[in-house]
Amino acid sequence: MDVFLEGTILGFSLAFLFGFGPAFFALIQTGIHRGFWSGLSLAAGIFLNDLIIIFIAVFGATSIFGGKENYQIMGVVGGLLLIVFGVVTFFNKIKHTETENQELELKTPHPVIFIGKGFLLNAANPFVWIFWVSIVVGLTARFAAKQSELYLFFAGALSVVFITDVIKTFAASQFKKFATHKFLVLVNKLAGIALTLFGIFLIIRSVFQL
Repeated sequence: MDVFLEGTILGFSLAFLFGFGPAFFALIQTGIHRGFWSGLSLAAGIFLNDLIIIFIAVFGATSIFGGKENYQIMGVVGGLLLIVFGVVTFFNKIKHTETENQELELKTPHPVIFIGKGFLLNAANPFVWIFWVSIVVGLTARFAAKQSELYLFFAGALSVVFITDVIKTFAASQFKKFATHKFLVLVNKLAGIALTLFGIFLIIRSVFQL
């Protein structure tokens, strides 16, 4: 099977495996409240973090994440970050009136802010790190000296993950046209609760090794 095609299959698996994780709720919330381009910036941050994780793993830093103690530290820190994101999102006040639309557009944060948020959300999830590191370890043994095939594999995987994130964001941004103020507030609350629960789950699982 073509190496790039194998990577795309992994990408679809990853999209479903982590499809309803912290990044998913952040993409939907951003797409609805801030529009497609802000959501695209968030997706770019997630993509950039995936790329860096793979880069670190390929160049031999996998041992950093191998110990039980290191895993616990990653889980606790990542969980705390998600809880912070969740609380901020939950209490974020939403304005949605026709007269305020232009003002809201002017006040939309710089794309770099969303890229940073996407990067941190993805980095805060230790399961993403463990997943990519595990894949890199397995593929390095398979491809041996053929690093070009290794890069081709991950190019296929990451391209699919990014495209699916863009589709989620676009769908959410289009739905914004039909959303009422109460619905937008509800989405914000649900996203905040989901991110907080993910954070608590990560801390509990990391500490007690469930």
